[in-house]
Amino acid sequence: MPKNNDLKSILIIGSGPIVIGQACEFDYSGTQALRSLREDGIETILINSNPATIMTDPSMADHVYLKPLTTKSIIDILKEHPQIDAVLPTMGGQTALNLCIEADEKGIWSDFDVKLIGVDINAINITEDREQFRELMLKIGVPMAPQATATSFLRGKEIAQDFGFPLVIRASYTLGGAGAGIVYKEEDFDEMLTRGLEISPIHEVMIDKAMMGWKEYELELLRDKNDNVVIICTIENMDPMGIHTGDSITVAPAMTLSDATFQRMRDMAIKMMRSIGDFSGGCNVQFAVSPDDKEDIIAIEINPRVSRSSALASKATGYPIAKIASKLALGYTLDELDNQITKTTSALFEPTLDYVIVKIPRWNFDKFEGSDRTLGLQMKSVGEVMGIGRSFQEALQKATQSLEIKRNGLGADGKGYSKYDTIIEKLTHASWDRVFVIYDAIQLGIPLSRIHEITKIDMWFLKQYEELYTLEKEISNYKIDTLSKELLLEAKQKGFADRQIAYMLGCLESQVYNKRDELKINRVYKLVDTCAAEFKAQTPYYYSTFESEIERVDGTTYVENESVVTDKKKIIVLGSGPNRIGQGIEFDYCCVHGVLAASECGYETIMINCNPETVSTDFDIADKLYFEPVFWEHIYDIIRHEKPEGVIVQLGGQTALKLAEKLERYGVKILGTSYEALDLAEDRGSFSTLLQENNIPYPEFGTAETADEALALADELDFPILVRPSYVLGGQGMKIVINKKELESTVVDLLRKIPNNKLLLDHYLDGAIEAEADAICDGENVYIIGIMEHIEPCGIHSGDSNALLPPFNLGDLVLQQIKDHTKKIALALKTVGLINIQFAIKEDKVYIIEANPRASRTVPFIAKAYGEPYVNYATKVMLGEKKVTDFEFNPHLEGYAIKQPVFSFNKFPKVNKQLGPEMKSTGESILFIKDLKDDDFYDLYARRKMYLTK
Repeated sequence: MPKNNDLKSILIIGSGPIVIGQACEFDYSGTQALRSLREDGIETILINSNPATIMTDPSMADHVYLKPLTTKSIIDILKEHPQIDAVLPTMGGQTALNLCIEADEKGIWSDFDVKLIGVDINAINITEDREQFRELMLKIGVPMAPQATATSFLRGKEIAQDFGFPLVIRASYTLGGAGAGIVYKEEDFDEMLTRGLEISPIHEVMIDKAMMGWKEYELELLRDKNDNVVIICTIENMDPMGIHTGDSITVAPAMTLSDATFQRMRDMAIKMMRSIGDFSGGCNVQFAVSPDDKEDIIAIEINPRVSRSSALASKATGYPIAKIASKLALGYTLDELDNQITKTTSALFEPTLDYVIVKIPRWNFDKFEGSDRTLGLQMKSVGEVMGIGRSFQEALQKATQSLEIKRNGLGADGKGYSKYDTIIEKLTHASWDRVFVIYDAIQLGIPLSRIHEITKIDMWFLKQYEELYTLEKEISNYKIDTLSKELLLEAKQKGFADRQIAYMLGCLESQVYNKRDELKINRVYKLVDTCAAEFKAQTPYYYSTFESEIERVDGTTYVENESVVTDKKKIIVLGSGPNRIGQGIEFDYCCVHGVLAASECGYETIMINCNPETVSTDFDIADKLYFEPVFWEHIYDIIRHEKPEGVIVQLGGQTALKLAEKLERYGVKILGTSYEALDLAEDRGSFSTLLQENNIPYPEFGTAETADEALALADELDFPILVRPSYVLGGQGMKIVINKKELESTVVDLLRKIPNNKLLLDHYLDGAIEAEADAICDGENVYIIGIMEHIEPCGIHSGDSNALLPPFNLGDLVLQQIKDHTKKIALALKTVGLINIQFAIKEDKVYIIEANPRASRTVPFIAKAYGEPYVNYATKVMLGEKKVTDFEFNPHLEGYAIKQPVFSFNKFPKVNKQLGPEMKSTGESILFIKDLKDDDFYDLYARRKMYLTK
């Protein structure tokens, strides 16, 4: 039992819908905390309004409340569960902390005799109130940048006059750098100051002297009640001060820090953590270091909670910070807990890394037309990837290959910039593709000293880039048959993909692959074991690398592979890669359930994914985790190594689906729906032919591959016309056009962005009602798990629509057509597993918009609303273990569930916020209502005619 035996029932506050600045890393932390507390026999009660995450799955907590994150909801739960002893608010990001403080101010915790564990309110207040924090730092002798607090416009102006420019403005009590920015010129100051004061919930800003060009570091700490403190991870930002850490490329362990400075920083961090309050748990501290020989250190901030970087640090080191922090909150001490990876050593240790990790953020600026794409103090990324390698170069290449932005790594793909002015501009105003632009600059011959002068990125990183380019130049002098084994091995050790090497040599990717095979230059897999192989690890968590052969005494050679293949029957689940708009945490939910279901069926489960924020990449979800890019070459090597029965592609969104063709071509079995059926549904033309054959109505359409073909089609179809490309997710590139001029510019633009794409032009059903259905099919039987009706009219992307389950005003005739069409399509596509179909309803006739024979964005929502494990069932159908008729379906929902989209437009103040056929929401929440008289429903329904963007 925990050391504090009074704690028997604990409330955990989740982080709510995903927004920019607070994404699924907090769901990962919360999920870990729930699992950790239950290990100790503690009753767990969870409040979180996000239906898409595994955290709100009924299996995760004893009681899950999918309620709005308000003090009213907290009071309702505390009345329902008077046995609650304590609340743990440090796992749900800023949202949970702010709600906890509000409940404290209203006296709710004391009214219900609930203790706060894992942090204390004073610690939160000290760290959030920048004035108090500054005074405390000065008292304990920790240097800070010159700064002052303003609670009025006039005071702000006075401070600016004293400090001079450039200045940094930060709003108090906000997340993801909301309202923060650097002001270089006096004329921009008034607007930034006003915005910061408005955004801060307490109308306060901190104005700092900008430490531009200083290097930035983060330390992740844990502390127990006996005041033992360990530093789990030191993370270095490749980008210097001035770019939000959530938007920075980060590296662990720190690469350019002298040992003496690291020891000073370490001591400072421990002193800071001990000074802010007497609590047990996790903490994140950020520092800036001067880029000169003096290496002066100043403190930036401290967060007394599990932070965005904690998920990254957990995955980077294999040390599950949130899990251990939860145990410490219960009163355990670090020396009483096991290291979760080795299971034989203590948790009171600091991990040692014998590899390098690189995190690169993933942005979605294409969804926010007109947005400011430069990076600054306000976070703009929607997700992130992590690469693990034996060197910085290998990890950097693997991270860039994981981003899924049609790049094969750094350089060697012909997609870089070559104009001097463009490159200098992009380096000067830090842009989302800066990681690639540095390579382009070196390729163009811009000296490293100039790149350093503009970007202030440490020379060590720039020299690593230069080495990569030097190697590319050298390899380009050869042909495939003249390239030496040494040079090919070096390229692989530096992370170059076969595709990049093929580009350098002017040959095919398959030729490079075959040559590698011939020369025995094969990937080997290494363990992430927290202790640099000093102790034996019990947890199968792997990354790949390339090693030179070692010669035995008898003259034979070998390379050491730590991933031992068993003789059990295995399946691989392909993850969904980085979060982005249109493909978020809901696919992670599906992957986790898929792994668990396959495990129940007796398979050894293998997960491949590169997203450090999620539960699917937790080291104890699948039997084996390969933290690798969801990129063909990496996946194929794992398949050849493990020899699975098959691969599941329909749970990982478009990322996994796009690999289906390659898997099919290479003779790898796809479990569930076949590649032909997946391809048929994606190819708009073939799919419409299938509808025609089955006598199912669809809007008049045609396909075009040039602007001329599109204009000729327009005469037959009548405007308005919906233009959409094939093989995209989240409505990417979809537009409604109302005349030939708009049509021509849209088609030309789309074909420039997505070359060789087949565009589908539909007659747009103006004013139609939109609905969608999800179903499970085993090839013979179909079970519809849910039909949802959208409140907004047809033409607004389904991911951006408020949707009701079950439908609220579709008549029996319409519902019957939806059911009939769903069954017919599922069977015609020979679906085995999940399928999602979208409908437009006009004058009581149901038209098909599209069908996706895979897990959809809405499956977790329907599963939570009805309380049924649909992904578990669907996976067992895909594996051929069960038929649909083997399950007893028992959905339960009183009233209605509404799926409400959540947007992050506040990060892009000047962007057009109107909704249209391209998805823009970053997350969703679920709202349960008893009936249609509910005020929330009434408000939504009244606003349904919001203008569509054309």
